[in-house]
Amino acid sequence: MRSLDIGSNTALREAVEVLDRPGRASAVTSTLTFAHRALLKIKHVPEQLFDVTLTPIIFTLMFTYLFGGAIAGDTRTYLQFLLPGIMVQTVLIVSVYTGFTLNTDITKGVFDRFRSLPIWRPAPIVGALLGDTVRYTIASCVTLVLGLILGFRPEGGATGVVLALVLLLVFAFSLSWIFTILGLVMRSPNAVMGVSMLVLMPLTFASNIFVDPRTMPSALQTVVEVNPVSHLVTAVRGLMGGGATFSDVGWVLVASAVLTAVFAPITMHIYRTRG
Repeated sequence: MRSLDIGSNTALREAVEVLDRPGRASAVTSTLTFAHRALLKIKHVPEQLFDVTLTPIIFTLMFTYLFGGAIAGDTRTYLQFLLPGIMVQTVLIVSVYTGFTLNTDITKGVFDRFRSLPIWRPAPIVGALLGDTVRYTIASCVTLVLGLILGFRPEGGATGVVLALVLLLVFAFSLSWIFTILGLVMRSPNAVMGVSMLVLMPLTFASNIFVDPRTMPSALQTVVEVNPVSHLVTAVRGLMGGGATFSDVGWVLVASAVLTAVFAPITMHIYRTRG
């Protein structure tokens, strides 16, 4: 009997023994794995897409039909002005959830497991940011399809729409680093959401999303003109309308690069040193 046990143990060891030690995952592989993890969350918890689908629908319908006639004289004219701005606002609001989900992982202890893995250190964060671009794309597409149904017609054509979407995703990715920092330092997911909205709401409403800044008081016009969201809306509106300038698009790209260059290192420092 004992010889049988010894023989079975030997066979088991031979079956599970790994002769060649697997190599360490590359930075790209690790990042894509965590991006896939972010997409799996959407697959297994589809309820989290409610904000992505319902928010743009509510905002578009509400502002178009409640304020369109008063602001632009008729709803169709106002929709041409409003829809690119609503796309920007929707994507920026959705970007808050990057910090929210990161903080949720921290509170559940998953964060510490990731830090102990022999992988490229930024992979969990960069992968999550890349995975969330799918949410941004869904939000943008929902807004655009609704706008087309209501009568929005992008004069820039399909090319202008695609370029506007790519520019919006680039800016949202760079802005998400700020919300990632909040996800690392705040004590609860609800706190992350609350503080993020306090940051985001002035940026979106004190901008040119809903009305032409020329109708505002001079002091508020100054605030709107320096607001990075206003520059983003101008570029997206120009690309979709076929009238974008190189300076409009270039300003957004430079702002995105600066945001990433400043806040990405801060995020990774907090990530490495967090107790």
